[in-house]
Amino acid sequence: MFASTSKDGYIKVWTATYPAEVCYSKDMKSFSWNYTQFSQFNESDTLLLVSGVHFGAHTASGEIAVFNLQGGFTLQCRVLNKPYDIFGTWYTDEYLLSGRLHFLGHLISCSALWLNKAWQESESEKKPIIKRLFKFYNRKASSVRSIAIANCLVTDSKAGSSDSTQASTSSAQPISHGNPVSKNALSAENWQTIRGRTMELAAGSLPQDTEVQFTAESNEACTTDCPIRYSQEYRKAEKAISSDSSEEEENTSSDFDDPPLPWDEEWSGQNEHDDHNSQYKCRSKKKSSKLNQKTDTKLCINEEEESADSLEDDCSIEKILDPREKYLIFTTGALTYTPHQIGFKKIKPFKFAERVTETPNLVQRIAERQERSNASNFPNWHDEQSVMQYFDKVDHVIDLHGHIIGMGLSPDHRYLYVNSRPWPHGYVIDNPLTPPPIAQEIDIHVIDLCTLKEVGTMLRSHKAYTPNDECFFIFLDVSEQYVASGAEDKHGYLWDRHYGNCLSKLPHNDVVNSVAFNPKDPEMLITASDDYTMKIWRSKNRVKELNIC
Repeated sequence: MFASTSKDGYIKVWTATYPAEVCYSKDMKSFSWNYTQFSQFNESDTLLLVSGVHFGAHTASGEIAVFNLQGGFTLQCRVLNKPYDIFGTWYTDEYLLSGRLHFLGHLISCSALWLNKAWQESESEKKPIIKRLFKFYNRKASSVRSIAIANCLVTDSKAGSSDSTQASTSSAQPISHGNPVSKNALSAENWQTIRGRTMELAAGSLPQDTEVQFTAESNEACTTDCPIRYSQEYRKAEKAISSDSSEEEENTSSDFDDPPLPWDEEWSGQNEHDDHNSQYKCRSKKKSSKLNQKTDTKLCINEEEESADSLEDDCSIEKILDPREKYLIFTTGALTYTPHQIGFKKIKPFKFAERVTETPNLVQRIAERQERSNASNFPNWHDEQSVMQYFDKVDHVIDLHGHIIGMGLSPDHRYLYVNSRPWPHGYVIDNPLTPPPIAQEIDIHVIDLCTLKEVGTMLRSHKAYTPNDECFFIFLDVSEQYVASGAEDKHGYLWDRHYGNCLSKLPHNDVVNSVAFNPKDPEMLITASDDYTMKIWRSKNRVKELNIC
């Protein structure tokens, strides 16, 4: 099955069979939602996370709802989500992440990310359902957005990271960072400011349209001029994975050595207090019906799982949610409100309380709130260095120098594909609320999550036309063999993931906002457009099998 969201406020779940039919439908406007914008199934396909935007012309507030697919599409919980373009994501099969935004001063805010249970536990007040994971400091009107969770394929002992001069902001270069509090949050009542002067563009212009080399089956032109160009590191890793796969077919053992990867850098931003964690090893995890995974993936698993399990037994009111290390991935920035940086934060296995023995009563809670409000010594939030002890540090940042409009993970969580509309080279930002103009072409960047380095780029791959303050999200998706993305030129795009060549342009009558592969059948692709249609594309092989005329 697959799910669709829409500006009409509905969430719909469809069958993936031919012909597709609606299984469930819910009008979220009954919960004061303006529209639905994002949905995600959990790993076992039993729950559906739906993210939407609240009513209001100047609101940045949104909400997440969770529906039970096995219980007649019943609503299990609702979670506040601000700004709405954090979207939300599953952390485990039963827990999800949401966000809160707290204004601290002019152009300064705090993004708090919360772990939420997928149901309310309303039968007992002693069963916790939320836990704050991180607090991040936001400068220059930026904020955390577009969060995602990836299973970590790297251990601390072998992990490498690029120098801060390559992946983080360099003080010697005029780089801009921006992640808005959903644009509408920059309203006059929050941050009043006068838009600064318009900066001059750097010299140079983008190349003209390239010559058509061949025609796709959709009768729309494709070009081979700008394929995805991968680095040698990507090709080496790809070859290693390929050789590992062939060995696994001949060997029934589930354990194997790490493939040769370029661990030539040190992890930047690793805290000293994390050194006590035991060493980890990468091993192949067999297919799990509980998680409904298609392929084996190399997951970081603690060598001392037994000791962790015994610790869990000793403390019966707490449990480790997931033994795997994970990456929190999000867009963010530092010099302007539009998102142009990708932040990474490693999440180590942690415990979540199953039950609390004592809970404060109403009188105690009121007293605590009064005590906090009477506190006179508030920090100077604008002095970043003096207040950083109140916040969590982002482990790694990659700057793409452009407006990030979409991200997608490969099925094995090894690579992150990013849609970005680049800024003019050498542009200087004068006002954080006046971001640079963005190109009409969308670039695709490929980031290796084992090394946190960019290993592939496709420049001017597809089109977009809206200005930065009206920019569409253009979601992309990745399968084992293909990469697909929407575009504002009324087409969806399909590329060969290995060779990087465009295979097909999939026509619509308006902007194509989103694409999605069927994870169980990569020969099926769905595109969603502002022309009020979704189109289901199947390979010639599937068309023949289904006897589709």
